[in-house]
Parts: sequence; structure tokens; C-alpha cells
Amino acid sequence: MGLPAPLFSRRRETSPNMRAALALLLLLAAAYAEHRGKAYVRDKVCQEFKTLGKENFRTLNIIANSRKFSNATFEEISHLVHEIVSLAETCCVEGADPSCYDAGSSALSAKSCKKGSPFPDHPDTAGCCAQEGLEQKLCLAALRHPPQQLPRYLQPSNEELCQAFKKDPKDFADRFLHDYASSYSQAPLPVLLGSTRTFLSMVSTCCISPTPTACFLKEKLERKSLSLLTLMSNRACSRFTAYGKEKVTFSYLTSLAQKIPSASFEDLFPLAEDAAEMFSQCCDSVAEDCMQKELSEHTAKACGTLSARDERFADCCKGKNLMQNYFCISALPPVPAPKLPEAQKPTNKQLCSEEGARHAKRYLFELARRHTSVPDAFLGKLYDACQKVRGECCSAKDASACLDSKHQHMAEELPRFLEKANQLCGQYTELNFLDFKKRLRESLMKMMPEASPDLLGQLVEQRADFASTCCAPNSPPLYCASKVSSELGEACDGGSCLLG
Repeated sequence: MGLPAPLFSRRRETSPNMRAALALLLLLAAAYAEHRGKAYVRDKVCQEFKTLGKENFRTLNIIANSRKFSNATFEEISHLVHEIVSLAETCCVEGADPSCYDAGSSALSAKSCKKGSPFPDHPDTAGCCAQEGLEQKLCLAALRHPPQQLPRYLQPSNEELCQAFKKDPKDFADRFLHDYASSYSQAPLPVLLGSTRTFLSMVSTCCISPTPTACFLKEKLERKSLSLLTLMSNRACSRFTAYGKEKVTFSYLTSLAQKIPSASFEDLFPLAEDAAEMFSQCCDSVAEDCMQKELSEHTAKACGTLSARDERFADCCKGKNLMQNYFCISALPPVPAPKLPEAQKPTNKQLCSEEGARHAKRYLFELARRHTSVPDAFLGKLYDACQKVRGECCSAKDASACLDSKHQHMAEELPRFLEKANQLCGQYTELNFLDFKKRLRESLMKMMPEASPDLLGQLVEQRADFASTCCAPNSPPLYCASKVSSELGEACDGGSCLLG
């Protein structure tokens, strides 16, 4: 009933064979990716197949392709991985024809292009299949699904885990790897690999233990840091992928500003830049300890800068485990907005100078620390509008006239936008969910006295669903960006929120 030993190794660290395989998986997004010539790919694949063995090779491909095709079904991933493993198994034996791998990968591409292909579906497949030869293979290899907006993996109860494991250990492991890797597809591959291996190890140990409840409790405590790292790095890297380095810097800056509004821009901006650099280095890295190492170093910098300024930060920084300290800091909620003088707006000259982007971030930072209930999804909308206006006006013949023309319209719209966001998310944070919905209904009845009960009910559910998803600090960036305008109006889409 047991699974192959490598999959359920009790060792917490990644084996040398697995470490070697991480580099392979950047190359092997799909078996037919031929980035550097046929012989190179064949030799590389065969070397790693022989080094890892069939089962580890197969396991890593389930994870890699579930990340790549995060919306694919388990059956689709299973078909693709079966073909990848079969190709390596057939063409990597001693005496295999040198053309075996190329012919096999071509057949795999052709199968992908057939109507009713069992492989993961992608809307751009037809465009790739219109090409021929190597271009077709490279095009197919480059396809990937956008990450899931909200992770769908829900861990079953201990009893359900053991029931599924005992019924079919291999099928249980394969389905878990697919579900977990597709749900946390933006987590760095080494983090994801470590998290899945320790989870499967826990299940295989505890489900045959005479005291499974105590065993699960002990094992879950041991893997808590790795589990949190997977969750948080998936969120951070999803945001990095959606936003890019500059906007992630801004997002991190405003998050810190709302947790500790007494800190200055000069204190927080270098930390935000450091975090963005960390994500740029580690989100796609196959270095085993990149995220853990860089995150620990970043936390040490943050604690050194902010502990003396804020008691909550100081409490988070007392622990010896820097990773746990980071999780503590990340979980700190925004504080109530302090009473500060009106934020000083940048001049037109400053906005269009070489340091214009920094001046814009500084002003939006000042808005964020004065409106601590306005979360990332809404502030990101302001950032996008600022970038758009700077791009339009600073390249115009008369930049000042262009910027001035935006000012009058936005002088009224920006406060309204911030007030709506503050009110909605402030109430969501302060009230329990039932009271929040009751307050929403009362507010909508005042705004729409003629609305029917059914319409009011529909609008309350819509607004409550939006708040529960997008008022959270770690809200899904792309999903919420598309919802902000429809919920709070288009105030910042066409004008300068920067000049409110």
C-alpha cells in the first residue's frame, strides 16, 4: 500500500537529486520545449531522468505542469505527464536512436494540436498549431494559464486524508500534488516542492500511526513555517507577477505605511525597494533557500528600522526565528488613521522631473497613511491613474497645462473615491459580517429608496462579496482591480488622482 520511497522521504531537506532537478524544470515546462537545440534538450532530459529515477521525475513533472496549467483538470495533467515520462523512458535507454526524442516530441506536439486533445486546454493553442516545426513546439511550450485568483485547495480533515490515502496511496499523492501546485502556482518551486514533500510525508506517517491525532498535531506544528511560507510567497509572487517591480514597491510601501503611519517615507521606501528586489530575485529562482534566506535578511532590516518606532513591530521582532517574525509583521492589521495635516501635493515640475515617479509614490504614501482603511486594491487604482496621467502629460507640449486640466475634475473626485473606499472597508473591518450586511442594506435603501427588496438583496450580496474579497490586505490583485471601478465608480480611470 506504500508509495515509492523518494516521494515519502522523511528527510526535511531537499535531496541533491531533487536540487539538480529544479534547474531541469525551468527547461521542462513541457517535454517539447527546445530552447537550445535538439541534442542539448535530449541529453539534458535523459541525464536528469537517469539521475532522478522515474518516480521523482514523474512527481516533479506533476508539480511543474500543474503550476504551468493551473486551471487544468487532474486528468489533463495526468495525460500530459504520462506522455512526458513515456518519452523519456523510451528515448533515454542505452542504444536509443538519436532521433527518438525529436520524433517523440514532434508527435507530442501533433497530439496537442488534434481536436479533442487530452492535454490541458489553452485558448492560444490553435495559434501555435498554425505554425510548423520548431516554432510550433516553442509556441506550445510557452503556453501557460494565468494563476488562480484565489487558491482553491482546502485541506481535508485528518480522517478524510487517511481514508483517501489508504484507499489508493499513489492516486492520493498525485491528486494532492496537482491540487496543491495548481492552487499555489506562484510560490517559488523549491518552496512548493518542500511543502508538498513534507505534507505527503506527514500523511504517510500519521495514517499508520497508533495515535494519528497526536501525530498530525506534532507534524503540523513542525511544518507550520513552511506552510505559511508557501501561502505568503504565493501571495507575494502573484502580486509581483501582476504588478511588476515598480508597482510592487508601491504596494509594499503603502502596506507598511498603514501599519505604522508614524514612520517616514525615508524609513519605509528603502524597505519597500528591498522587498521588491527580493521578490524579483526569488519568485522564479530554483535556488533552494532563496526565499527563506532573503526573507530573513529583509526581516532583520525591517526590525532594525521599525522596532524603535512601533511597539507592535517590536513585539513581532522579539523572536529568534526571523521567518516567524516576518509572518507576525505581515499579519499586523492597519492602525486607525492618525490626525495629520493635509498631504502636500507635488508640483507639476516635480512630477515631470527625473524623480517624478518617486514624488508620485511619496504623495500616494501620504494618502495611504491618512486613509488606513483603504486597502491595496483601491490604492493600486490610484497608482495606475497617476502613472497614466504622468505618461500623458509629461510628454505633452505643455506639460503644466495638461496637468492643470486634470486638477479641477479630480479635486472633487479623489476625496469621494477615498471616502467610499474608507467607508466600505472600514465598516467591513470593524463590524461582524451580519452587521456589515445590515449596514450595507440601510445605506443602499437611503441611496435607492425606490429599489425593490430583491434588487436590494442582490446589491447587498454583491457588495458584501466584493468587500470580503477585496478589502483584505492580501486581496487578489487582478481580480480586485477589475472590480474596484464597478463598485466605486470610474473616478480615477481617466483623470489624475494624483492631483486631488
